[in-house]
Amino acid sequence: MYQTTLREIIEVPRPAADCYRYLLDFSTIEQWDPGVYRAVKRSPGPVQPGTEFDLVLSSFGRRVPMQYRLLQAEAPHQLVLEGVGEGVEAKDIITIVPLTATHCQIDYQADLRLPGLPALSQPLIKPLLNRVGRRAVAGLKRALTAATGPAPRVEAPAQVGWRVLPSAWTFTERGYLAMPDKGLSRFLDGQTIVVTGATGGLGLAAACELHRLGARLILLGRQAARLEAARARIQAYSGHAQEIRPIDVDLTSRESLHAAATFILETEKKLDALVNNAGALFHTRMETQDGIEQTLAINLLAPYRLTTLLMPRLAVGRGRVINVSSGGQYLQALDLGDLQWRRRRFDGVKAYAQAKRGLVAINRWWAAQYPQVAFHAMHPGWAATPGVVQALPGFHRVMRPFLRDARMGADTAVWLTAADAAALGSGHFWFDRRPQPTDLTSRTVVADAQVEALQQQLARWA
Repeated sequence: MYQTTLREIIEVPRPAADCYRYLLDFSTIEQWDPGVYRAVKRSPGPVQPGTEFDLVLSSFGRRVPMQYRLLQAEAPHQLVLEGVGEGVEAKDIITIVPLTATHCQIDYQADLRLPGLPALSQPLIKPLLNRVGRRAVAGLKRALTAATGPAPRVEAPAQVGWRVLPSAWTFTERGYLAMPDKGLSRFLDGQTIVVTGATGGLGLAAACELHRLGARLILLGRQAARLEAARARIQAYSGHAQEIRPIDVDLTSRESLHAAATFILETEKKLDALVNNAGALFHTRMETQDGIEQTLAINLLAPYRLTTLLMPRLAVGRGRVINVSSGGQYLQALDLGDLQWRRRRFDGVKAYAQAKRGLVAINRWWAAQYPQVAFHAMHPGWAATPGVVQALPGFHRVMRPFLRDARMGADTAVWLTAADAAALGSGHFWFDRRPQPTDLTSRTVVADAQVEALQQQLARWA
């Protein structure tokens, strides 16, 4: 039987308590270890000795399952875990040593047993394992450093053009996995965050991660039973006790949305973030009870109304607004003369893309009008959410092996909510944690005068 010990020591500019807290939920390993494709906390509730984690390793092009169990947890100094997988047994000992009030040392030791390893392979395996270990702790250091850095320069549309299309593969799972830093370790203790569309898909995935980071959540969605199921799932995922307040609201209804916003204004002194995630794609043109085409109502007018109504509390908290758009907006110009699709033959995909382009445009307007609040638009790439399965079954059937899951799609929205605000600026359009151009060609550019006209029309409907 082949046995070996891997040991790496790193220093990070974080308090020991922060590092312990981040590593205690071992499912965060998928954020920092390139060799781990997926990690899920199997045991619901708080992490404690006996908590189990399911991992999927990436090994020479194969996906290999492995199970870990937390054996010891001595806050904030040491964690001991054991893992069992196909042809491998592991015992990980993570020791955290405070160096100063703001810095610590992490000593990561992995005792490995590979019972089925052929004797001829044994001289070659140790260098390979050492390289894997070094990459893992380097990723851990990046995740805990939580550096944001200034936003890179964004190319103007004329400089980008259609040459961006060959990089469309980045919209898939491969693009997410290629990101150099997936860490989410900036905690949100004491912050209150509103998330729309939080009962499934990207919204639920974002809410789970935000709650794990310590945020108190206000969930806006349809149907009390679905909201309660989401609340239970979020708490099982995070293991934390912070409040989750569900609010049953029809975001396409002016009356219902105003009532929900009024309740929030009456019960909250400040808001730290609003994630405008709710959205839908419809293949048949229908109007809401307020006379607004439903695609426009849910994807553009609802976030405009909600953001405008909650602005006083967001300003008090010097908060931020995350507007979830779509990569589809790249292909659709904004027709201000027919936002409601009354004169054109209705096309659900184009109507959705137009509404999401409008959301990116109004994000820019908000950033200029309200400097005390940061505004960020983003798109999630191609993610296999329930909405995509229902609205685009053909696309899902063909692209399913390559699609991101909801957690991958929600990553940038969570990161924008938690990252260093000073380094992010305001008014940008983001994908995979990097600012992107909003247009591929000049045909789709929304001029400042058009943004003003769009805002005035939304204000009339609001």
